[in-house]
Amino acid sequence: MKHAGRLTVAAIAGALMLASCGTDANTTSGAGTITPTGGGLTGTINAAGSSAQANAIAEWKKSFQAANPGVEINYQPSGSGAGIQAFIQGTVAFAGSDSALNDEKGEPAQADARCKTGKAINLPMVIGPVAVIYNLPGVDGLRLSPATLAGIFNSEITKWDAPEIKAENPGVSLPSIPIQAFHRSDESGTSDNFTKFLKATSDWPYEPGKAWPPEAKGQGAKGSDGITAAVKNTEGAIGYVELSYAENAGLQKAAIKNGAGEFVELTPESAGKTVEAAEITGTGNDLKLKIDYATDAPGAYPIVLVTYEITCEKGLPAEEARLVKAFLEHTASDQGQQVLRDLGYAPLPAGLLEKVRTAIASIS
Repeated sequence: MKHAGRLTVAAIAGALMLASCGTDANTTSGAGTITPTGGGLTGTINAAGSSAQANAIAEWKKSFQAANPGVEINYQPSGSGAGIQAFIQGTVAFAGSDSALNDEKGEPAQADARCKTGKAINLPMVIGPVAVIYNLPGVDGLRLSPATLAGIFNSEITKWDAPEIKAENPGVSLPSIPIQAFHRSDESGTSDNFTKFLKATSDWPYEPGKAWPPEAKGQGAKGSDGITAAVKNTEGAIGYVELSYAENAGLQKAAIKNGAGEFVELTPESAGKTVEAAEITGTGNDLKLKIDYATDAPGAYPIVLVTYEITCEKGLPAEEARLVKAFLEHTASDQGQQVLRDLGYAPLPAGLLEKVRTAIASIS
């Protein structure tokens, strides 16, 4: 592609190659390979935010602390909105968020003020494809368009055998039971990305945001784990969670219609085809992305989110900055990215990963 801020197909392929092998080097190579410093670190990192990346953080914490037994990492999966506020208030060293700092809400300025001597930066770290999960025994391979999804989550399509759903699933025996649509009750980057997708691809009448629009009604559940449990325990239910939660719970996932008119099943590879169209809109080491939810790339699954680690480029206390930098080096290492595929996420494309590593190196 011509745009310098867009990720290429070659970058995706490179990311998959990186994800297939680890390294024990303790330096930054010409290819941008970074691995944890290891061994001599002590102290505590307090962080909070996105529940979407909770499984990734848990795995990273285990491997990082095994290499650095003197470090304690406390991550609270309180939701993206709560994590950002905790970071702004100075109670955590970094926040995990499924949306970058929001200009309209003044979050960048507030975060910069917290950093005092530097600025806050958005570091994409986890690609978390958003699965549309459902509980309809006997109905496999459900297909849904953005327009039908918008009707379901706006409480306008209320039965599973509604004409709109039947038209997209010819030959499928759909039950005549009520649709139980579950959304996040807490402020969530997952909701922000899901509603951005609906707004960009359908007649969704509400502005996207971390908070679910009350006019859309439906039933709320807290956190990705709450949505997962609610759908799993409710026949006729539908909801949206990250792929890792769907796979860990063994829930059915709908194929979603993309801008090319294809109903695409969710895989790390199909999500990667959407991420390759992401435009970097941040400046310097701020790597805020713009996702093209209406992508017409063949085989692209269109509902994806990127979880950012938000921290100070400069301005953290020296020991805290050292710990955060070492931990983020680990998450962006070959080893750290490799484990994501096994957890239901997707690794960062190679071109973006190199930029993330450069940004982490700037933390002081």
